Amino acid sequence: MTMSKDYYKTLGVAKGASEEDIKKAFRKLAHQYHPDKSGGDAQKFKEVNEAYQVLSDKQKRAQYDRFGSGFDQAGGFGGGQGFGGFHAGQGGFGFDFSNAQDFGDLGDIFETFFGGNMGGGRRRRTSHRGADIELVKDITLEEAFRGEALVLQYETLAACATCKGAGSFKEAGSKKCTACGGHGEIRETRQSFFGQFSQARECSACHGTGEIPNKPCKDCGGMGRVKTKNKVEVQLAPGISDGQVIKIAGRGQAGERGAGAGDLYVHIVVKPHHTFARVGNDLVVKKDLDILKVLAGQRVEVPTVQGGKLNVEIPVGFNLCERMRIPGEGMPKFGATGGPFGLGSKRGDLYVEFSVKVPKVDSKLKRALEE
Repeated sequence: MTMSKDYYKTLGVAKGASEEDIKKAFRKLAHQYHPDKSGGDAQKFKEVNEAYQVLSDKQKRAQYDRFGSGFDQAGGFGGGQGFGGFHAGQGGFGFDFSNAQDFGDLGDIFETFFGGNMGGGRRRRTSHRGADIELVKDITLEEAFRGEALVLQYETLAACATCKGAGSFKEAGSKKCTACGGHGEIRETRQSFFGQFSQARECSACHGTGEIPNKPCKDCGGMGRVKTKNKVEVQLAPGISDGQVIKIAGRGQAGERGAGAGDLYVHIVVKPHHTFARVGNDLVVKKDLDILKVLAGQRVEVPTVQGGKLNVEIPVGFNLCERMRIPGEGMPKFGATGGPFGLGSKRGDLYVEFSVKVPKVDSKLKRALEE
């Protein structure tokens, strides 16, 4: 039987080429002939894609080597095995466990099974939403106390200013995609252990639109977005905690060809403080204590997170092994409003842990203590 098409010649590989060689050849030619590229060729792109679909599949390749490009009429798949070509409606399941990487992400699999494609209708996905961006921002305890306005700079993909994010110029019109015949999807039939299955996947030439723009934007390569540096201001609420995440809608990557932008997520990390330890809304500070000054009735000087100092009197009978609580001198409770300095009407407490030092006692002091 004479082969009507030489798929090996189309990809420029030898008949005994490895799977990796076939994949490399396909990627090179697909990039060269992609219709969206300047100088691309939709017909050659279609031929390269057809050759790859056969030669990248072990069973199809074996049938092709035996029967040629007409193997689908030679009983190679028509007779079927196992379930003998089981389909679920005209759209088909399109699920081949032996080549699961061809399905893209998990969402595509569920779209294939349960999306609007079971009845054979068109399933066009013209563009993809932009990816979310995550940033980690270190702040000090004082900044968390006050609630600072932070300016963040980061690299992202923004909408192309030349085509306004569309990826092409609508006034120039478009033409029907020859790679998929204007359907926006390409149907593939595969043989698996369970029998014959078919799958409809998005056309990579037109990105599921069924049309090729006559004038794609050169500045963004037809994707509608370009790499740039972005700047955004984030207002921290007083009392923000370590590990909290701030979501800023629409400040992630711009979507492809005018699709929605992703979101920006800012993870807050409050750095450890040299003086205070934070426990929820409370603060803990350690203080060395001179027992003689305590006995003399002197007040103890305690630092605050605002940078000030408190003169605290230790009450008679207080157990110095316990923490002393100073109400309302901790962190602002997140989300509280009002109060002095805009720090909220409620704050946690400040706890003081004393470390008692035993002084050197001379004879004079010893007699005074005895008396």
